[in-house]
Amino acid sequence: MYLQRVLMASVAAATGLFLTACATAPETQEVSNSYQCGQLNINVTSLGNGDQLKVDYKGEQLQLERKVSASGARYEAPDDEGTLFWSKGEWAMFSVKGQAYPDCLQAGALETPFEATGNEPFWHVRLMHQQLELNRPDDTGEPKKVALETTVSNQNGREFRGKLDGQPLTLKVNRQLCEDTMSGAQFPAQVRLELNGEVLEGCGGDPERLFRGVEWVVEDLAGAGIIDSSRMTVEFFDENRLAGRASCNRYGGQYELTAEGMTFDYMFSTKMACAPALMNQEDRFLKLMSNVKRAEIGPNGKLVLTTSSNEEITAYKATY
Repeated sequence: MYLQRVLMASVAAATGLFLTACATAPETQEVSNSYQCGQLNINVTSLGNGDQLKVDYKGEQLQLERKVSASGARYEAPDDEGTLFWSKGEWAMFSVKGQAYPDCLQAGALETPFEATGNEPFWHVRLMHQQLELNRPDDTGEPKKVALETTVSNQNGREFRGKLDGQPLTLKVNRQLCEDTMSGAQFPAQVRLELNGEVLEGCGGDPERLFRGVEWVVEDLAGAGIIDSSRMTVEFFDENRLAGRASCNRYGGQYELTAEGMTFDYMFSTKMACAPALMNQEDRFLKLMSNVKRAEIGPNGKLVLTTSSNEEITAYKATY
């Protein structure tokens, strides 16, 4: 009887400890953030105590593990250091199997450094770590420097304020497509600089962000459409690399983006044979690509590539 009472008491004590442990165990929490990596949108979710990260990417889900880093939060795929997500505040670095995407930014955030220009009169600003450098034609010597504070921060952009030579200065950045009034070049942000009552407008941000990050699927070749069920694609990578599918074969090359436009060079393709109609379409596509002189984002977010003879290739972002 004594032994039985001891065993029952031990079980009760153990059960009480177990229930207490369960009651006080920390709940698993998920914290999610969205980022724009050029044209690519991803969603990242921190799991538990932050040791794991889930990345929703192109219809897939990457599972990453926390790694030691000198700054920020770095995550890598098990046994694949080329697949990583490394965040530092509103900015993050993202790559998959060694393919690096454009800097990932939370909605409304700016690149570091962020640059913008305007015309009539010309002006140029460079913003880095809350310090603005301003150049204007009538300035002499070094650029004028202004310490700024953030006064507006939302998904549409940012607003900063400071003082230059005692005069109020405001920099407003709106994450909307902007076209330079002189060159016609496109940029990912509209910028407004207000200085002592004067209003200067222009464009800013890295123009490559308009094109990189996604696969573009061709829907029309110079107004002639495309063959049903055929597929032609264009994708812009880091280090000015270009690649895609040309109907039958894969192709690659280099691209150059300047204020004057975009050109493709060093084009090559594989040599697989397909049906004559597909081969003819492929030849037409590659010929047009070799003559491209301009790239822009058109209505509804389409990619429009224009040749020197004003023929157009139009494409839309692939869905996953």
